Amino acid sequence: MTDIIPLPIDYTSWLAELKTRIHNAQQRAALAVNRELVLLYWQIGRDILARQERDGWGAKVIERLAQDLRNAFPEMKGFSPRNLMYMRTFSEAWPDGEFVQGVLAQLPWYHQLALLDKLRTEAERRWYAAKAIENGWSRNMLVIQIETRLLERSGQAITNFALQLPRPLSDLARESLKDPYRLDFLGLGEEAQERAIEEAIVRHITDFLLELGAGFAFVGRQVHLEVGGEDFFLDLLFYHLKLRCYVVIELKAGAFKPEHAGQLGFYLSAVDGELKSEHDNPTIGLLLCKSKNKVVAEYALRNSIQPIGVAEYQLIEALPAELQTSLPSIEAIEQALSGATETAT
Repeated sequence: MTDIIPLPIDYTSWLAELKTRIHNAQQRAALAVNRELVLLYWQIGRDILARQERDGWGAKVIERLAQDLRNAFPEMKGFSPRNLMYMRTFSEAWPDGEFVQGVLAQLPWYHQLALLDKLRTEAERRWYAAKAIENGWSRNMLVIQIETRLLERSGQAITNFALQLPRPLSDLARESLKDPYRLDFLGLGEEAQERAIEEAIVRHITDFLLELGAGFAFVGRQVHLEVGGEDFFLDLLFYHLKLRCYVVIELKAGAFKPEHAGQLGFYLSAVDGELKSEHDNPTIGLLLCKSKNKVVAEYALRNSIQPIGVAEYQLIEALPAELQTSLPSIEAIEQALSGATETAT
């Protein structure tokens, strides 16, 4: 029988700290490797681009280069003709080497392919690259955000934040809301009522939090508040970690009406009085409606003393066909990068 060795009193806490340090070191090493790989690919792409422009290199030269590189580095993936052409496209799309080194090198290569294949302009690519770094998106999550037009929807809700919140809080709050919100993952039809939508959101709370965006934390559904001896119930209550405030979401299965803003304003006052601490910022409200008249919503919010946003929701997918670009699957890209399907010569 093995003797039990007595451990120092602080051994357990020290071991936990050591594990954290090792894990962090592994992450830094992985990031350093990725950075060097992205920079290498950009440099190779730049050289290919220069030689094509100067010497008229064609596909045959690229195929020969791919073969020679694979022969020289058989343990490395990524030297297929297709990926060499991606390197060329990558270098052409990002001529600023400092930006590649300082920003893009923080993203894995498959993220770079998504940015190249899915987006048309440099401005769009810069925006999604920054968001992917800020939020730690996986490649699949990046693709989802692009396909659901996050850039076009961000900050588009009608709000009175500029009047009711100090800057820069008002700017951050406005950018935290979208219009419209895509709720097709709930699996509901267009005629679903408020309670059904609310119940489905709670069942799919992870997906809903992803749609809301970074910073939102779910507090509860039908949250009870007692005001003046009367009972009131909030549809959905969240807390925003960056804004440091509660966010009340009210669902309306029909068109926006001015009285909705008054009701939500009362709920915000109640949350400020009953739940908000001295360290929290003023509570924000979001009315999620099936439809809205922009002018009516703007007039309704103009005289409201509470910070409120109004946005629509969509229960079924409504992306224009022309925005559904043909991004290869991860499997197809990996197969192309490894050159597994190419005939050896």
